[in-house]
Amino acid sequence: MTTTTTRRRVGIAGALVGAASAGVAAAALAKRYAVGRIRLRPDTEASEPFGELRGRERTLITSDGKALHVEIDGPEKDEALTVVLCHGYCLSLESWHYQRKDLRENYRLVLWDQRSHGRSQRAGADDSTIDRLGEDLAEVIERFVPGPCVLVGHSMGGMTIMALADRHPELFEEKVRGVALISTSAGKLAELTLGLPAMLSKAVHKIAPTTVSMLGRRGALVDRTRSVGSDIAFLITRYMGFGDSKNVSPTVVDFAESMIRATPTEVVADFYPALMNHDKLSALHVLDSVPTAILVGDRDWLTPPDHSRAIAAALPKAQLTEVPDTSHLIQLERPGVVNDALRDLVKRVELQ
Repeated sequence: MTTTTTRRRVGIAGALVGAASAGVAAAALAKRYAVGRIRLRPDTEASEPFGELRGRERTLITSDGKALHVEIDGPEKDEALTVVLCHGYCLSLESWHYQRKDLRENYRLVLWDQRSHGRSQRAGADDSTIDRLGEDLAEVIERFVPGPCVLVGHSMGGMTIMALADRHPELFEEKVRGVALISTSAGKLAELTLGLPAMLSKAVHKIAPTTVSMLGRRGALVDRTRSVGSDIAFLITRYMGFGDSKNVSPTVVDFAESMIRATPTEVVADFYPALMNHDKLSALHVLDSVPTAILVGDRDWLTPPDHSRAIAAALPKAQLTEVPDTSHLIQLERPGVVNDALRDLVKRVELQ
């Protein structure tokens, strides 16, 4: 395989494997914007303590022997309602920074790094499935949630909750009293266009599985080059992850990009087939027994609004909120909207 062919495939795969991926547009964006000029603009979040919030750290050894990093925050009252926060693909529990900051004073929180992400132990490709994540969540709840809980999932974290509903429907209503599904999908992610013309999108999807597998096999090499391309990664994250990319804080973009870059390429490749094959539409009815909030940005290219609408159609009692001028990283881009929605959901649960 020639060097030119390898580079082309790496660029195409980049458009598909994370919130910061848009390889097709990267070159044009890099020419169009000067990173230095962006960083010189007023930044209201420059002093925000991203990555510095800490709770009571715990470790969960799963039934298949993997060590998961868990943090418990907020009041330590066993009988209290617990909010369990499940992060997305290529992110970590730190992605809930604003929600943690807003809720920790009044609510008991459980945050956890999904396997192979953040500070949790790496798992092999065979154990990198959505169903396994659902089992992990069941074990997190059993170990760290003594009372009732509300589950909150972003992107892959929402899929994790769907897998829990599929495999452990008995937990809902009695133990799980409410659910928030944020920027997620019940299936058909392999049909995403990513804003590309139909023919190009079809071509990208055709070669993506082979390309992503190739990247995974060369993970160590790719990871070294990812750190070199941080300026381009910044621009891609800004473009793909945030709907109002012109006004988003550079500090927030850096924070999101650092989480994505910290996720090893092998992990990105290991979970890619699970995301593309994810299909839990038939399990959604389980969630209809509890208050459910669905949130999505109207400019989300990675889990577009149609996917949230499909979830809402399967859950007639759910509340669907489409947030204008917002993309996939909605909890970082519009934290006030997400925080308000979560507080409203918790209050509805408490009033039951």
